[in-house]
Amino acid sequence: MLHLRLITPADKTHDVVRLIEKMVGTTHLVVLPGAARNPAGDVVLCDVAREAGDELLSRLQGLDLDKSGSIAVENIDLSLSRRADKAEAEAPGEGADAVLWEHLTDATHEESTLSITYLAFITLATMIAACGVVLDNAILIVGAMAVGPEFGPLAGICTASVKRAPRLALRSLIALLVGFAVAMAATVAFSYFMDAVGLFTEAKLEAERPNTGFIYAPDWFSFVVAILAGAAGTLSLTSAKSGALVGVAISVTTVPAAANAAVALIYDDAKQTWLSTGQLLLNLLGIVLAGTLTLLAQKWLWARQRERQAKAGGV
Repeated sequence: MLHLRLITPADKTHDVVRLIEKMVGTTHLVVLPGAARNPAGDVVLCDVAREAGDELLSRLQGLDLDKSGSIAVENIDLSLSRRADKAEAEAPGEGADAVLWEHLTDATHEESTLSITYLAFITLATMIAACGVVLDNAILIVGAMAVGPEFGPLAGICTASVKRAPRLALRSLIALLVGFAVAMAATVAFSYFMDAVGLFTEAKLEAERPNTGFIYAPDWFSFVVAILAGAAGTLSLTSAKSGALVGVAISVTTVPAAANAAVALIYDDAKQTWLSTGQLLLNLLGIVLAGTLTLLAQKWLWARQRERQAKAGGV
Protein backbone atom coordinates (compact mmCIF):
# COMPACT_ATOMS: atom_id res chain seq x y z
CA MET A 1 0.00 0.00 0.00
CA LEU A 2 0.97 3.62 -0.61
CA HIS A 3 0.07 6.60 1.56
CA LEU A 4 -0.67 9.89 -0.19
CA ARG A 5 -0.55 13.30 1.46
CA LEU A 6 -2.04 15.97 -0.75
CA ILE A 7 -2.22 19.73 -0.34
CA THR A 8 -5.02 21.01 -2.52
CA PRO A 9 -6.27 24.55 -3.20
CA ALA A 10 -9.77 24.94 -1.76
CA ASP A 11 -11.34 25.22 -5.20
CA LYS A 12 -9.86 21.85 -6.27
CA THR A 13 -10.52 19.82 -3.14
CA HIS A 14 -13.94 18.65 -4.31
CA ASP A 15 -12.52 17.32 -7.60
CA VAL A 16 -9.63 15.62 -5.83
CA VAL A 17 -11.88 13.95 -3.25
CA ARG A 18 -14.32 12.85 -5.93
CA LEU A 19 -11.49 11.34 -7.95
CA ILE A 20 -10.14 9.39 -4.95
CA GLU A 21 -13.61 8.14 -3.96
CA LYS A 22 -14.26 6.77 -7.46
CA MET A 23 -10.78 5.33 -7.92
CA VAL A 24 -10.48 1.57 -7.58
CA GLY A 25 -7.98 0.52 -4.92
CA THR A 26 -8.22 3.58 -2.61
CA THR A 27 -9.27 3.73 1.04
CA HIS A 28 -8.76 5.58 4.35
CA LEU A 29 -9.72 8.95 2.86
CA VAL A 30 -9.27 11.90 5.24
CA VAL A 31 -10.00 15.57 4.44
CA LEU A 32 -8.66 18.37 6.66
CA PRO A 33 -10.16 21.68 5.46
CA GLY A 34 -7.84 24.66 5.74
CA ALA A 35 -5.08 22.67 7.46
CA ALA A 36 -2.30 23.62 5.03
CA ARG A 37 -0.42 26.89 5.41
CA ASN A 38 2.39 26.74 2.83
CA PRO A 39 0.93 26.47 0.30
CA ALA A 40 -2.43 27.45 1.72
CA GLY A 41 -5.25 24.99 1.18
CA ASP A 42 -6.78 21.75 2.38
CA VAL A 43 -4.97 18.56 3.28
CA VAL A 44 -6.24 15.30 1.81
CA LEU A 45 -4.89 11.95 3.02
CA CYS A 46 -5.58 8.52 1.57
CA ASP A 47 -4.12 5.07 1.05
CA VAL A 48 -4.00 3.40 -2.34
CA ALA A 49 -2.99 -0.05 -3.52
CA ARG A 50 0.39 0.07 -5.24
CA GLU A 51 -1.06 -1.36 -8.44
CA ALA A 52 -3.49 1.56 -8.65
CA GLY A 53 -0.97 4.18 -7.55
CA ASP A 54 0.41 5.19 -10.94
CA GLU A 55 -3.07 5.77 -12.38
CA LEU A 56 -4.09 7.91 -9.40
CA LEU A 57 -0.89 9.96 -9.54
CA SER A 58 -1.36 10.57 -13.26
CA ARG A 59 -4.91 11.81 -12.73
CA LEU A 60 -3.88 14.04 -9.83
CA GLN A 61 -1.25 15.58 -12.07
CA GLY A 62 -3.96 16.01 -14.67
CA LEU A 63 -5.66 18.28 -12.14
CA ASP A 64 -2.37 20.26 -11.93
CA LEU A 65 -2.11 19.41 -8.26
CA ASP A 66 1.67 19.07 -8.56
CA LYS A 67 1.79 22.73 -9.65
CA SER A 68 -0.86 24.37 -7.49
CA GLY A 69 -0.44 22.17 -4.40
CA SER A 70 1.59 19.14 -3.40
CA ILE A 71 1.66 15.37 -3.88
CA ALA A 72 3.71 13.30 -1.42
CA VAL A 73 3.88 9.50 -1.56
CA GLU A 74 5.15 7.10 1.10
CA ASN A 75 5.35 3.31 1.25
CA ILE A 76 3.31 1.66 3.99
CA ASP A 77 5.28 -1.18 5.55
CA LEU A 78 2.36 -2.47 7.60
CA SER A 79 -1.36 -1.78 7.38
CA LEU A 80 -3.74 -3.73 9.63
CA SER A 81 -7.05 -2.92 8.03
CA ARG A 82 -9.75 -4.93 6.32
CA ARG A 83 -10.50 -1.90 4.14
CA ALA A 84 -6.88 -1.88 2.99
CA ASP A 85 -7.08 -5.59 2.20
CA LYS A 86 -10.27 -5.00 0.24
CA ALA A 87 -8.72 -2.11 -1.69
CA GLU A 88 -5.75 -4.25 -2.68
CA ALA A 89 -8.04 -7.10 -3.72
CA GLU A 90 -10.15 -4.78 -5.89
CA ALA A 91 -7.19 -3.15 -7.62
CA PRO A 92 -6.21 -4.91 -10.86
CA GLY A 93 -2.91 -6.75 -11.04
CA GLU A 94 -0.33 -7.42 -8.37
CA GLY A 95 1.42 -4.77 -6.33
CA ALA A 96 4.84 -6.35 -6.93
CA ASP A 97 4.34 -5.88 -10.69
CA ALA A 98 3.23 -2.25 -10.50
CA VAL A 99 5.43 0.52 -11.87
CA LEU A 100 5.28 3.98 -10.32
CA TRP A 101 6.75 5.96 -13.20
CA GLU A 102 7.05 9.22 -11.28
CA HIS A 103 8.85 7.46 -8.45
CA LEU A 104 11.15 5.73 -10.93
CA THR A 105 11.95 9.04 -12.63
CA ASP A 106 12.66 10.73 -9.33
CA ALA A 107 14.82 7.85 -8.07
CA THR A 108 16.90 7.61 -11.25
CA HIS A 109 17.26 11.40 -11.34
CA GLU A 110 18.84 11.31 -7.89
CA GLU A 111 21.00 8.25 -8.58
CA SER A 112 22.27 9.66 -11.90
CA THR A 113 23.37 13.03 -10.53
CA LEU A 114 27.09 13.72 -10.85
CA SER A 115 28.17 14.43 -7.29
CA ILE A 116 31.28 14.23 -5.14
CA THR A 117 29.86 11.16 -3.39
CA TYR A 118 29.16 9.41 -6.71
CA LEU A 119 32.68 10.14 -7.96
CA ALA A 120 34.18 8.96 -4.67
CA PHE A 121 32.33 5.64 -4.76
CA ILE A 122 33.14 4.83 -8.38
CA THR A 123 36.78 5.86 -7.92
CA LEU A 124 37.23 3.80 -4.76
CA ALA A 125 35.51 0.84 -6.42
CA THR A 126 37.86 1.05 -9.40
CA MET A 127 40.93 1.24 -7.13
CA ILE A 128 39.75 -1.81 -5.18
CA ALA A 129 39.25 -3.64 -8.46
CA ALA A 130 42.77 -2.63 -9.55
CA CYS A 131 44.15 -4.38 -6.49
CA GLY A 132 41.97 -7.37 -7.33
CA VAL A 133 43.23 -7.75 -10.91
CA VAL A 134 46.90 -7.46 -9.92
CA LEU A 135 46.51 -9.97 -7.09
CA ASP A 136 44.11 -12.16 -9.11
CA ASN A 137 41.78 -11.96 -6.13
CA ALA A 138 38.13 -12.69 -6.94
CA ILE A 139 36.96 -11.46 -3.51
CA LEU A 140 38.31 -7.97 -4.18
CA ILE A 141 36.66 -7.98 -7.61
CA VAL A 142 33.28 -8.88 -6.12
CA GLY A 143 33.74 -6.19 -3.47
CA ALA A 144 34.53 -3.59 -6.11
CA MET A 145 31.43 -4.59 -8.09
CA ALA A 146 29.25 -4.16 -5.02
CA VAL A 147 30.69 -0.72 -4.23
CA GLY A 148 30.35 0.64 -7.78
CA PRO A 149 27.36 3.05 -8.24
CA GLU A 150 27.26 2.93 -12.04
CA PHE A 151 23.84 1.24 -12.27
CA GLY A 152 22.15 4.51 -11.26
CA PRO A 153 23.11 6.41 -14.44
CA LEU A 154 22.46 3.32 -16.55
CA ALA A 155 18.93 3.09 -15.11
CA GLY A 156 18.54 6.81 -15.76
CA ILE A 157 19.38 6.34 -19.43
CA CYS A 158 16.84 3.50 -19.70
CA THR A 159 14.11 5.53 -17.99
CA ALA A 160 14.86 8.60 -20.09
CA SER A 161 14.65 6.53 -23.28
CA VAL A 162 11.20 5.18 -22.39
CA LYS A 163 9.78 8.44 -21.01
CA ARG A 164 11.48 10.55 -23.70
CA ALA A 165 13.18 12.76 -21.15
CA PRO A 166 16.27 14.24 -22.85
CA ARG A 167 17.43 16.13 -19.75
CA LEU A 168 17.49 12.98 -17.66
CA ALA A 169 19.29 11.15 -20.48
CA LEU A 170 21.94 13.87 -20.73
CA ARG A 171 22.38 14.02 -16.95
CA SER A 172 22.79 10.23 -16.76
CA LEU A 173 25.19 10.08 -19.70
CA ILE A 174 27.37 12.83 -18.22
CA ALA A 175 27.46 11.06 -14.85
CA LEU A 176 28.39 7.77 -16.51
CA LEU A 177 31.12 9.13 -18.79
CA VAL A 178 32.63 11.60 -16.34
CA GLY A 179 32.43 9.05 -13.53
CA PHE A 180 34.38 6.39 -15.41
CA ALA A 181 36.83 8.94 -16.82
CA VAL A 182 37.65 10.32 -13.37
CA ALA A 183 37.81 6.84 -11.82
CA MET A 184 40.14 5.49 -14.49
CA ALA A 185 42.38 8.57 -14.36
CA ALA A 186 42.62 8.32 -10.57
CA THR A 187 43.32 4.59 -10.84
CA VAL A 188 46.13 5.24 -13.31
CA ALA A 189 47.72 7.60 -10.78
CA PHE A 190 47.06 5.06 -8.00
CA SER A 191 48.68 2.31 -10.07
CA TYR A 192 51.80 4.41 -10.70
CA PHE A 193 52.09 4.92 -6.94
CA MET A 194 51.57 1.22 -6.19
CA ASP A 195 54.18 0.35 -8.82
CA ALA A 196 56.63 2.84 -7.32
CA VAL A 197 56.37 1.23 -3.89
CA GLY A 198 56.65 -2.25 -5.38
CA LEU A 199 53.11 -3.47 -4.71
CA PHE A 200 52.08 -3.52 -8.38
CA THR A 201 54.35 -5.13 -10.97
CA GLU A 202 54.03 -5.83 -14.65
CA ALA A 203 54.85 -9.47 -14.01
CA LYS A 204 51.77 -9.85 -11.80
CA LEU A 205 49.55 -8.26 -14.41
CA GLU A 206 50.92 -10.38 -17.25
CA ALA A 207 50.90 -13.64 -15.26
CA GLU A 208 48.22 -16.28 -15.61
CA ARG A 209 45.12 -15.05 -13.80
CA PRO A 210 42.57 -17.86 -13.58
CA ASN A 211 40.29 -15.91 -11.23
CA THR A 212 40.22 -12.56 -13.06
CA GLY A 213 41.26 -13.32 -16.62
CA PHE A 214 37.62 -13.00 -17.74
CA ILE A 215 37.80 -9.23 -17.14
CA TYR A 216 39.70 -8.65 -20.39
CA ALA A 217 38.06 -11.43 -22.38
CA PRO A 218 34.81 -10.04 -23.82
CA ASP A 219 32.60 -12.64 -25.47
CA TRP A 220 28.96 -13.53 -26.01
CA PHE A 221 28.65 -14.80 -22.44
CA SER A 222 29.60 -11.32 -21.20
CA PHE A 223 26.84 -9.78 -23.29
CA VAL A 224 24.26 -12.37 -22.22
CA VAL A 225 25.05 -11.81 -18.53
CA ALA A 226 24.82 -8.04 -19.04
CA ILE A 227 21.39 -8.48 -20.66
CA LEU A 228 20.13 -10.64 -17.80
CA ALA A 229 21.57 -8.31 -15.15
CA GLY A 230 20.09 -5.25 -16.85
CA ALA A 231 16.63 -6.80 -16.83
CA ALA A 232 16.98 -7.92 -13.20
CA GLY A 233 18.25 -4.53 -12.08
CA THR A 234 15.40 -2.70 -13.78
CA LEU A 235 12.84 -5.03 -12.23
CA SER A 236 14.38 -4.47 -8.81
CA LEU A 237 13.93 -0.72 -9.21
CA THR A 238 10.36 -0.81 -10.46
CA SER A 239 9.21 -3.36 -7.89
CA ALA A 240 10.97 -1.68 -4.95
CA LYS A 241 13.02 -4.84 -4.34
CA SER A 242 16.28 -2.94 -3.91
CA GLY A 243 18.04 -5.91 -2.36
CA ALA A 244 18.24 -7.53 -5.79
CA LEU A 245 20.50 -4.68 -6.94
CA VAL A 246 23.35 -6.16 -4.93
CA GLY A 247 23.15 -9.32 -7.00
CA VAL A 248 23.04 -7.26 -10.18
CA ALA A 249 26.05 -5.20 -9.12
CA ILE A 250 28.28 -8.25 -8.59
CA SER A 251 27.28 -10.01 -11.79
CA VAL A 252 28.45 -7.54 -14.44
CA THR A 253 32.06 -6.67 -15.24
CA THR A 254 32.01 -2.88 -15.54
CA VAL A 255 34.17 -1.38 -12.78
CA PRO A 256 36.71 -4.29 -12.87
CA ALA A 257 37.10 -3.87 -16.63
CA ALA A 258 37.77 -0.15 -16.19
CA ALA A 259 40.32 -0.94 -13.49
CA ASN A 260 42.11 -3.53 -15.60
CA ALA A 261 42.33 -1.07 -18.48
CA ALA A 262 43.82 1.56 -16.18
CA VAL A 263 46.47 -0.78 -14.74
CA ALA A 264 47.34 -2.18 -18.16
CA LEU A 265 47.77 1.36 -19.45
CA ILE A 266 50.69 2.16 -17.13
CA TYR A 267 52.54 -0.91 -18.40
CA ASP A 268 51.83 -0.13 -22.07
CA ASP A 269 49.86 -3.34 -22.48
CA ALA A 270 47.69 -2.24 -25.38
CA LYS A 271 46.02 -5.64 -25.74
CA GLN A 272 44.65 -5.77 -22.20
CA THR A 273 43.74 -2.08 -22.33
CA TRP A 274 41.64 -2.43 -25.46
CA LEU A 275 40.09 -5.77 -24.50
CA SER A 276 39.15 -4.43 -21.05
CA THR A 277 37.64 -1.32 -22.64
CA GLY A 278 35.70 -3.54 -25.02
CA GLN A 279 34.44 -5.58 -22.08
CA LEU A 280 33.31 -2.39 -20.34
CA LEU A 281 31.46 -1.01 -23.38
CA LEU A 282 29.88 -4.40 -24.15
CA ASN A 283 28.48 -4.69 -20.64
CA LEU A 284 27.21 -1.11 -20.56
CA LEU A 285 25.46 -1.64 -23.90
CA GLY A 286 23.84 -4.87 -22.69
CA ILE A 287 22.54 -3.31 -19.47
CA VAL A 288 21.05 -0.28 -21.23
CA LEU A 289 19.46 -2.41 -23.95
CA ALA A 290 17.92 -4.88 -21.49
CA GLY A 291 16.79 -2.15 -19.08
CA THR A 292 15.07 -0.18 -21.82
CA LEU A 293 13.31 -3.25 -23.25
CA THR A 294 12.19 -4.28 -19.74
CA LEU A 295 10.64 -0.86 -19.09
CA LEU A 296 8.94 -0.87 -22.49
CA ALA A 297 7.48 -4.32 -21.76
CA GLN A 298 6.22 -3.17 -18.36
CA LYS A 299 4.73 -0.03 -19.87
CA TRP A 300 2.89 -2.07 -22.50
CA LEU A 301 1.60 -4.60 -19.97
CA TRP A 302 0.23 -1.90 -17.67
CA ALA A 303 -1.37 -0.08 -20.60
CA ARG A 304 -3.22 -3.31 -21.38
CA GLN A 305 -4.14 -3.61 -17.70
CA ARG A 306 -5.64 -0.11 -17.72
CA GLU A 307 -7.65 -0.90 -20.83
CA ARG A 308 -9.14 -3.96 -19.15
CA GLN A 309 -9.83 -1.90 -16.03
CA ALA A 310 -11.61 0.78 -18.06
CA LYS A 311 -13.76 -1.83 -19.78
CA ALA A 312 -14.64 -3.29 -16.39
CA GLY A 313 -15.95 0.09 -15.25
CA GLY A 314 -13.06 1.26 -13.06
CA VAL A 315 -11.94 4.89 -13.11
